[in-house]
Amino acid sequence: MIPELVATVASGIFAGAALYINLVEQPARLSCGIELAVTQWRRSYKPGTLMQAPLALIGCLAALLSFWINRRLEWLVGGLLLLFIIPFTLVVILPTNKKLESRELDVRSEEAGSLLRRWACLHAVRSILGAAAFVLFLVSLLWSR
Repeated sequence: MIPELVATVASGIFAGAALYINLVEQPARLSCGIELAVTQWRRSYKPGTLMQAPLALIGCLAALLSFWINRRLEWLVGGLLLLFIIPFTLVVILPTNKKLESRELDVRSEEAGSLLRRWACLHAVRSILGAAAFVLFLVSLLWSR
């Protein structure tokens, strides 16, 4: 039961943080204008990564351990959803991050605004994956009682 609880808590915190970023932080950031939005994104991205990456990894490993112990498919599926977040971030989102972090980027340009909007769409994929894993784990825990 401990791996299931760890996976559920880690995925829940991950999903909550990711959804908060998409639904609250990013719209607030963009409402301040592109220059301030890029500046704020640059300051918040690294701390967010330091929180979210371990949560996705811990949730994934705990879910896969649960699957290995109990052979219940929902823990495998949820663990793989969380695992997919990591390569998706590194392969799909990282190029946009690098452009946003670049000191050569004119933070007042339409390109900067476009990059921020693209980043929000890509981050929404992470939010959906984390939320799907969390809901799957919650339903599994409730049905197993």
